[in-house]
Amino acid sequence: MNIEKINSLIARTEKPTRYMGGELNMRLKPDAEFHYALCFPDTYEIGMSHLGSRIIYNVLNKREDTFCERAFAPWVDMEKLLREEHEKLFSLETKTPLDQFDIIGFSLLYEMCYTNLLNMLELSGIPLTTAERGDKYPLIVAGGPCACNSEPLAEIVDLFMFGDGEELTNDFMECYASCRHRGLNRHDMLIEFARIPGIYVPSFYKAEYADGEFSNLIKLEDSAPERITRRIVRDLDGAEFTGDLVVPYMNIVHDRIALELFRGCTRGCRFCQAGFIYRPIRERKMSTLLDYADRQLSCTGYDEVSLFSLSSGDYSEIHEIVPEILDRYGKDKVSVSLPSLRIDSFIKDDLEKIQQVRKTGLTFAPEAGTQRLRDVINKGVTEENLLRAVDDAFRSGWHGIKLYFMIGLPTETDEDILGIAELARKVSRTFYSMPKELRGKGLRCTVSASTFVPKPFTPFQWEPQIPTEEVLRRQALLRSALKGIRGVEFNCHFSETSRLEACFARGDRRLSRVLIDAFKHGARFDSWDEQFNKEAWDTAFAENDLSCDGYAYRRIALHEPLAWQHMDSLVSMDYLRREHEQAMHESVTRDCRKGCNGCFGAHCREYCDMHRYDPVSETSEVN
Repeated sequence: MNIEKINSLIARTEKPTRYMGGELNMRLKPDAEFHYALCFPDTYEIGMSHLGSRIIYNVLNKREDTFCERAFAPWVDMEKLLREEHEKLFSLETKTPLDQFDIIGFSLLYEMCYTNLLNMLELSGIPLTTAERGDKYPLIVAGGPCACNSEPLAEIVDLFMFGDGEELTNDFMECYASCRHRGLNRHDMLIEFARIPGIYVPSFYKAEYADGEFSNLIKLEDSAPERITRRIVRDLDGAEFTGDLVVPYMNIVHDRIALELFRGCTRGCRFCQAGFIYRPIRERKMSTLLDYADRQLSCTGYDEVSLFSLSSGDYSEIHEIVPEILDRYGKDKVSVSLPSLRIDSFIKDDLEKIQQVRKTGLTFAPEAGTQRLRDVINKGVTEENLLRAVDDAFRSGWHGIKLYFMIGLPTETDEDILGIAELARKVSRTFYSMPKELRGKGLRCTVSASTFVPKPFTPFQWEPQIPTEEVLRRQALLRSALKGIRGVEFNCHFSETSRLEACFARGDRRLSRVLIDAFKHGARFDSWDEQFNKEAWDTAFAENDLSCDGYAYRRIALHEPLAWQHMDSLVSMDYLRREHEQAMHESVTRDCRKGCNGCFGAHCREYCDMHRYDPVSETSEVN
C-alpha cells in the first residue's frame, strides 16, 4: 500500500484523526507471527469508547505470537474516497489493507451496525459470505452481545465467540496457532474451533422452517456441539484488563478512564438483556480497581474516572471507593462519574464529595411512569426512590439530570405514558420548592424515551414490539403531556431503527440475504438518523419475500422454537418463562442479593458465586 497516498486521502476527510493512528500507547509489533484486525463497525469515536474492545486489544497484544491492530467503519466521506481511488480499507497501526490479515474480528454491540460490517468487508476486497471465502481470505470472527442471536449473520461470519472474551480469545488463538502450524485448511480449522466451548460455527448447522417460521436447527458436522454454552470469566481480578490505554487525538464519546466495578446484575429487570447474559455477578476488589486507576491515570493524562457497571450503585464498596479516588487524585482535579445509577441507591454523601471536584453527568432510569408497569418489568424501585434520589442530587449541587424511560413495554397503557409526565412534574416541583440559595441554577431535566425492543434471553423475548404508528402516537401523547413543565425537555428515539433492531434481534438466518441486499441498495450507518435508508430496507425485504414487521411485531408462543435456542446463555429458559408469567401477573421477583431465585436451574451452585444463598428448585416460588 502506498502510505503517502493513504495519508493524502486521510487529509481530505472531515475528521482525519479517525484514521491516523499513532496515538499514545498504541501497540506496534509487526514481526509477530499472526496478524489480527480488531474491527468495530461504527466510527472511531464510538469504537474507541468501547471497554470490551480495549480489553481484547490488550489481551491479543500481550501474546508474543500475535499483533492486533484496529480498524473502524469509515465515515461516508472516507468510503467515497476509498472507492474513487480504488484503495482498500486499512488498519490504524500500520495502514495495512484488511484483506492481508490472518483474522478479522468484529465487536458486535448493536444490530444496526451489521451493514457497516458488510461495508468494511467489501471495502477490503473480501467476499461477503462465508461460502465465497476460501483459504486465501482472512478468517472472519465476531463476538459481543449480538452473538446471543447470531443467526442473521450466519451466512456472513465464519464463527462467533459467545460470552466473556478474556479467556475465550486466548483459547481461540491457541487453537488457531496449532491449526496453522499443522497446515490445516479453512474447513478443518473450523472443525477444531467448534470443539472450543463458547464458539459457534454457523456453517455446521442448517435451519429448517415450517409455515413460514423457524422450526429447528440441524447439525451438519458431527464434531459440532448440540448447544453452545456461554463462556464466563469467574475471577475478574485475575483476568486481563485494558493495560495502557490508547489515548485518542480527538474527542470520543466516553473520553475518560472506565473502571468496570463488576460484571453481571442481580436486579432482574425483565427487558434488560445485559442483566441476564452477563450473569452471574462478579465483583472486582477495590484494591484491584485502585491499581487500575493508578496505572491508567499515570499513562494517559485523563482527569475523569467513570465507575462503570450495569448498576454502579450496587457495588458493595461503592461508598469506600468514591471518596478514596477523590482523596487520592483530588489535588490533580480528577473527578468521578457514576453513569448508571439506580434510583434506590443511597449515594447522597458520595454525590456531595463528587461535586467538590467537578459535577459530572447524573442519569437515573425509572424506565416506566407508574408503579404497576415498574412491577411488570421488575424494576424494583418506587416513585419515592426517584424523588429522594433527585432531592439528594439537587441538595448536593446538581441542577442537570437525565431521566430514562421506555415506550412500548409489555402491558403499557396511556395511563403509564401520562405517568412519565407526572413523574417529571414532581421532579420539577422538588427542585423549585427548594430555596434558591440551595438549588443553584435553573433545572435542566431531560426526559428521554426510547422504544422497547424485545431481546433474546430475556423474559420479554416472546413479546411483540408495538408498531411504528403506535410508537409515534405514544411519543406525541408524552410530548404533549410534558409541555409546559418548568425545566423539563423531551428527547425520543427514531422509531424506524427500533423496528429493524427488533427484527434482527429476534431474526433467523434468512435475514442474512436481506442484510446483504439492503447493503447493496445503499444501507449504511443505520443507527444514524441522517444516514438511515428506509427504501433500501423495504426493497431488500420485498426481494426476499420477508417482512420486517413479521419479525418485530409478532408475539412468539412461550414453547415455540426460537432461532437462538441452540445458544445456552446459562440462565434457563424455564426460568425466563416463569419470569414472563410473573410479569403478566405484575409480580416482582426479589433481587438475587436477597436470596437466590434459581435462574441457572440445576446449575446454580456451579455458576453462581453467591454461595451463601441456597439455590431454589426449578419449581420453587421466585417472588
